[in-house]
Amino acid sequence: MSLLLSSPASAETLPGKFQDPDITAAGERRARVPLRQLETLWINTGSLCNITCVNCYIESSPSNDRLVYLSAAEVRQYLEEAKNMGAREIGFTGGEPFLNSELPDMLADTLGLGFSALVLTNAMQPMLRPKVKSRLMELNRQYRHALTLRVSLDHYTKALHEAERGSNTWTKTLEGIGWLIENGFKVAIAGRTCWGETEAEARAGYAEMFAAQRWPLDASDPDVTVLFPEMDGLHDVAEISEACWTLHGIDPSTMMCASTRMVVKRKGASAPAVVPCTLLPYAPEFEMGETLSTARKADGGMFDQGAIKLCHSHCAKFCVLGGGSCS
Repeated sequence: MSLLLSSPASAETLPGKFQDPDITAAGERRARVPLRQLETLWINTGSLCNITCVNCYIESSPSNDRLVYLSAAEVRQYLEEAKNMGAREIGFTGGEPFLNSELPDMLADTLGLGFSALVLTNAMQPMLRPKVKSRLMELNRQYRHALTLRVSLDHYTKALHEAERGSNTWTKTLEGIGWLIENGFKVAIAGRTCWGETEAEARAGYAEMFAAQRWPLDASDPDVTVLFPEMDGLHDVAEISEACWTLHGIDPSTMMCASTRMVVKRKGASAPAVVPCTLLPYAPEFEMGETLSTARKADGGMFDQGAIKLCHSHCAKFCVLGGGSCS
């Protein structure tokens, strides 16, 4: 089984991993994931961010504009398509979404159409600008139960959070979380599992930290405190063949790309494009067309009549082996 070939020595023995969209380096038929139902549509509002993290899988920074800002008008077209396809949730990610000045309009359109909205944010200065806070308060008054802000707090200690996000980020992030909680927003926390701790130890640490801050957040609830596997790309990872589903008792319909798609707009592109999920923003070979309808029928290359061929290390490490999902 290719799934068992996970050591650096295996990478040397079997060169060419994640090269052939149909066959693994071990000569097995590569796993595919069909779209079961579009449940979450992700909108990448742009790759610019107000900070530079050490291990950001999308390499967001104050200078990375490889993914340019989407406009509310562009997003509106995808919202209408997603509604017709039965999606229930719209997620906003970046970069830092609040750097895009049209995010509040996108949220108003999203919530007005009856979707739930999830915003991934660092809760720092871009979110805390007076005009942004005012719009958020207004939206929360209208759609309190449908709007969630998931804040990146990489660890429950200042030292490890700032080891990833840089100095002077801890206090500012806590300020943003505190403002959200004080004003009645639904808040979730996103942490990382790269610190050599067990999940139980991590959740206990977050619970203690939440109690110290007097935040009514449940560290034991995986929807409130989300702990993500790493995607550093520095370690060899197994490829996923079709036989792996049965061998390891994994249902392909539970994979993120079975229920999500993401919209991005590349610098210099005339129009946005649809990609399978949040993990593949820069891989042009995973572009599925300019509309959700086109994406549903994408064929050839990395796609098989809309099904995604798991030909990327993130597919294996984050989703299949790590059990991660951004939704």
